[in-house]
Amino acid sequence: APFKHILLFFRPLEMSSKKPVPFLRQVVSVKKKVHRDPRFDDLSGEYKPEIFMKTYSFLDSIKQKEKEMVQKQLKKCRNTEQKEKLQQLLNRMTQQEQAQKKQRELRERELALKRQQRELAKQGKKPFFLKKSEKRKLELADKYAELKRSGKLEGFLSKKRKRNAIKDKRRLPSQKGL
Repeated sequence: APFKHILLFFRPLEMSSKKPVPFLRQVVSVKKKVHRDPRFDDLSGEYKPEIFMKTYSFLDSIKQKEKEMVQKQLKKCRNTEQKEKLQQLLNRMTQQEQAQKKQRELRERELALKRQQRELAKQGKKPFFLKKSEKRKLELADKYAELKRSGKLEGFLSKKRKRNAIKDKRRLPSQKGL
């Protein structure tokens, strides 16, 4: 019986529907949870790719082990559906690896250019900054040299020609009406 009195005490207060609601109501303020995104928040600090790569460099070895494990599973697997999934996973892993390598090379190239500019500035020369288009031309030249060195240049150029031919065909007016 004493429990019943306690439960009555904690239940919500019933208001009469006959009385009008007072103009100044007593509102209990509830603190709203503020969600913060660490990507855009100043509290998380500034993102610097060099520091990030150094801090999380141990992940590369883990990814390499995972890739080797997937390759072993792919060799052992007999189920075609499972084999296809493993092959897709392996392809994705290699693509991520290549993209990371490309990013690293690009960063190293930029750092080399910055060092060169600093050296010139120390010698008293006026710094010269490349435009985006000039940087793109240099990257294209590097890619061309790399393809030529690896012997994949002809295949790359033939694919590019085919792609451009398809684009040109799309741009031409359709032949159906003639």
